[in-house]
Amino acid sequence: MLLAAGAGSLLPCRSALALAARDEARFIDFEWVDTARNRAVPARLYWPATSTRKGLVPLIVFSHGLGGSRKGYSYLGEGWSARGTASLHIQHVGSDETLWQGNPIMLLGRLGGAADEREAIERTRDVSFGLDRLLQRDSPFHAAIDRKRIVAAGHSFGANTTLILTGAQVIRDGKPLGFRDPRFTASIVISAPPFYGETDLAAVLASVDVPTLHVTTTEDTIRIPGRYSPVQDRVDVYAAIPTPQKALLVFQGGPHSVFTDRSLRNGGPLNPLVKRATAEVGLAFLDLVHRSNPAPLEDWGATWKPILAAAPMPFQVDTRRLVKKRRA
Repeated sequence: MLLAAGAGSLLPCRSALALAARDEARFIDFEWVDTARNRAVPARLYWPATSTRKGLVPLIVFSHGLGGSRKGYSYLGEGWSARGTASLHIQHVGSDETLWQGNPIMLLGRLGGAADEREAIERTRDVSFGLDRLLQRDSPFHAAIDRKRIVAAGHSFGANTTLILTGAQVIRDGKPLGFRDPRFTASIVISAPPFYGETDLAAVLASVDVPTLHVTTTEDTIRIPGRYSPVQDRVDVYAAIPTPQKALLVFQGGPHSVFTDRSLRNGGPLNPLVKRATAEVGLAFLDLVHRSNPAPLEDWGATWKPILAAAPMPFQVDTRRLVKKRRA
């Protein structure tokens, strides 16, 4: 509470950096269907106002957590688009908000099915399909998106989706099974669970080689029936990423659900501060990755220090590797 109050006292003097949504910013809902899989892929695109755009538009593709939807995490979509970065929020129909509907006695079974390996794979295909649709030539956004600055992001189960899209893989029948999408140049991983059932986390994440920002809190414990995960799992995922181009952010307090659109009951006065800081740090991280500019991330750490247990540290960006990856 004291930390939250302390951070709140900083906010009035930061109007120039604020990420409040602007009237001109807008979102567009899509009712896409992947006919190859006979699977609906609803999506919401937060598109920046003309006044905030400078040249081609960077894009973040976001994957929600278990039981979420395209309408969730609106503070990220609004915050990022208000500063000139588009945000495409994919809804995963096999693990979305419909899990909470129906007979509560069957909830455990629904959760188990939604969190299994098959749905994890379908989620990655949802994201790649959504990106395909947005970039195809008949899309009105086709020519405006900067293909050199496309980023994967996700919360909780969506963080696992993000890691799979950027190189995480498992061994099945003696062969590596992965669903990397090479169009993603970086990732924002919020509250990543372990890969349940896998015993060698380092092996699962060995091929993740894009710059990665990991976001968590000191109270980020997952308590879903059949899917318990302590805070240390978030740190272990970060530690297992082999590339030095990674950063870890830990907020002081706030439950696992503080990153969702849920109300002040989840984190109290700290809740809106964590949301605002998370939206801001994502953009500061992208300045480091895509512009080789560490200053925004350093400034962010100094500004939000009162609510941090660990601030993300800038790293050296290997621009030659990024150029080679983009050309590939």
